[in-house]
Amino acid sequence: MTLEKSQLNELHWLMEMLHNIDVGLVVLDKEFTIQIFNGFMENHSGLLPREVKGKLIFDMFKEIPQEWFTRKAESVFLLKNKAFSIWEQRPYLFKFDSYRPVTGSADFMYQNTTFIPLLNAAGEVSHLCLIVYDVTDTAVNKISLKKANEELAILSQTDGLTQLFNRTHWESCLISEYKRWTRSHHASSLVMIDIDHFKAVNDTYGHMVGDEVIRHLSDLIREHVRETDICGRYGGEEFSILLADTPLKKAFTFAERLRKEVEKSTVTYNDIELQYTISIGVAEVDESIKAHTSWIENADSALYCSKETGRNKTSLFQQKANEKVENEKSVEK
Repeated sequence: MTLEKSQLNELHWLMEMLHNIDVGLVVLDKEFTIQIFNGFMENHSGLLPREVKGKLIFDMFKEIPQEWFTRKAESVFLLKNKAFSIWEQRPYLFKFDSYRPVTGSADFMYQNTTFIPLLNAAGEVSHLCLIVYDVTDTAVNKISLKKANEELAILSQTDGLTQLFNRTHWESCLISEYKRWTRSHHASSLVMIDIDHFKAVNDTYGHMVGDEVIRHLSDLIREHVRETDICGRYGGEEFSILLADTPLKKAFTFAERLRKEVEKSTVTYNDIELQYTISIGVAEVDESIKAHTSWIENADSALYCSKETGRNKTSLFQQKANEKVENEKSVEK
């Protein structure tokens, strides 16, 4: 075999390999017209090499953002260095359908793309080579893992029965709000809620009905709070709502609206229908509070007042009024 024939065979093998390799290969000139279009690109685009050769890439693939691509390519022509596009930044360069059975949930093929400068005999960059990698498996797995971690994070913050925040997460939010208040001194109020005679509900109807009452109250709380309010199950039949940027009087209005809504509603479980009421305590953060725990104690004290004075009512913790009473007692002594 002559040297010339050997070289021709090697060139033929090389071209065959580039055509059949399982990555996309596209070669563009400086005007961004397509010069080479391999089998991977043909299979996924449905376009034959002869159909795209000499055509402007932006005309053949409308999904490619021309301004971004031009800027990316020009840096390769100018600096003679590779450039990259990864799926986390841009999911794909060419919008191809995903064909992998394992990652059938993907709507399209996720791609990493390498921009390679091709030099001529004079050492100048005359063409640009795009190498397109199908990274759908990696992308889908990473997205699924991220979603699973996010769901786990939500589960770790959520009470299973009510889907409100659990006590641990809710209290961490209260700590953050208290720290914010120490800087801004914007009015914020804390609402503590307890279901009246809840033990009697469990004893009379059973815990399944008791759970339904708890879920019913949780739903009403969600209906009445704002997106910025933070509500959680504090424990058992007790709930807590943090009303940011809300003074005591407005918090009282909110609490009374919720209390009256509960009072007139009916819980239905199979053939059982029952009504229930709630007692509420409200406390506004002020200078007398030195820790978030004191804020909880104040709201809990107001709640205890509601329970002790007849239930189904809202009581306010008013520090200044309490201080006045204490001062008057001291004077009398």
